[in-house]
Amino acid sequence: MRMFQRLFGKPDRGTAPLLYDQVVALGRAPHWYREGAVPDTIDGRFDMIAAVLAMVLLRLEAEPEGIASSTVLAECFIEDMDGQLREIGIGDVVVGKHMGKMMGMLGGRLGAFRTGLAEGSFRAVIDRNVYRGHVPDEAARAHVEGQLLALRDRLNATSLSTLTAGELPR
Repeated sequence: MRMFQRLFGKPDRGTAPLLYDQVVALGRAPHWYREGAVPDTIDGRFDMIAAVLAMVLLRLEAEPEGIASSTVLAECFIEDMDGQLREIGIGDVVVGKHMGKMMGMLGGRLGAFRTGLAEGSFRAVIDRNVYRGHVPDEAARAHVEGQLLALRDRLNATSLSTLTAGELPR
């Protein structure tokens, strides 16, 4: 695939890269790491970007017309994570293995977030998927939970056309 991209350039993903850039910016917002006590590490940043991305993907997938956009947005994630792995020195031989693991982690979060939101057990989902079982104090947990639920509410109040135009609600 990388050779194909070198020969023919990157695929046109429309406005999805704009939306993805905003997902990353939100996932890197300092409040997650200060008030939310998410570890400010590579893993912690991955967890927050994946959490924000999962919320956006769930919103896109809520409407049949949004499924194609969710696929393209996930492709932006794959491309970014591939580049990030290479940047930190992971070689070609094992990048695929790491990418498979990351995609599995994102898929797991999608399922867990979907179930947790539907069943009202979102706090436990955050403990496993954001804090990886190393749960901080109650105020930090409440901050992350509140911010992710507020994001969900903003996403639900945002039209699919706004999201697919590359705009994440603030």
